[in-house]
Amino acid sequence: MTTANPSEGFRSGFAALIGRPNVGKSSLLNALVGRKVAIMSNRPQTTRNRIRGVLTTPEAQVVFIDTPGIHEPRHRLGQYMVEAAVATLREVDVILLVVDAQRPDTKEDHLVFERLKGVRTPVLLVINKIDLVPKPEVLEVIGRLKDVHPFRHIIPVSARDGTQLDELARLLIAELPTGPKYYPEDMITDHPERFIIAEYIREKVLHLTREEVPHSVMVDIEQLERREETNVLYVHAVIYTERDSQKAILIGRRGAMLKQIGQLARQELEALFGTRVYLELWVKVKKDWRNRPGLLHQFGFDDT
Repeated sequence: MTTANPSEGFRSGFAALIGRPNVGKSSLLNALVGRKVAIMSNRPQTTRNRIRGVLTTPEAQVVFIDTPGIHEPRHRLGQYMVEAAVATLREVDVILLVVDAQRPDTKEDHLVFERLKGVRTPVLLVINKIDLVPKPEVLEVIGRLKDVHPFRHIIPVSARDGTQLDELARLLIAELPTGPKYYPEDMITDHPERFIIAEYIREKVLHLTREEVPHSVMVDIEQLERREETNVLYVHAVIYTERDSQKAILIGRRGAMLKQIGQLARQELEALFGTRVYLELWVKVKKDWRNRPGLLHQFGFDDT
């Protein structure tokens, strides 16, 4: 991967990925880092927390922050998500504004554009999913958006097939200041095991359930124990939802849905940690938890 000129010194800094829901920010993060650090789904608002991924090259280190999609919130959790995304703009060295080449200027995109007004941080406009759009349409998108903000660069990319990701990394790194290496070279995320395991389980719920069920779910790891003598990671997790009817869907007939969620999550976790995983799942109801500050705080969200 081409990076900054080594004679300029080691570069390091923080880069935020922002945009409306479902433009492919998490996919882009995973592609840039080279490993899966953020869960992916074709459902909006998959990312709830600010996910950190680390890219280290011989000349630079980029700490990416994948933010929740900016949208019009309908509950306190949604409000937290938007506030977390906007707060990130004040904390980073570079902003990557990601839009979908297929739908680049929706109402929600313009909500994001509004948030950039007055921001002095360098902004790179990243037009994602160009593998799904003819080249003339990509050029049209560039023409429509080039004056939305004084972008430092406009880069059409595809997170799915890797098109122009090296160029994006090169331009991004060139915007970073000289600085130290914040994380070890082999680290790709700074999130603890409990967070990663909970997100992998939630990803399977997103893939396997429909309508309101995925968005009403929160996963809490109640017990995590690594037993070296048997090389097994024991995980006891609770999937919380808001209604009894959603609990019934998550369990499924004779427990079939819950079993499938567990099997798929366990397979990925075993590949990730390189060890056998014993995963025990339960489903419980916490009514209207997305609007209850105390529960949001318990689940790791700011309750402001």
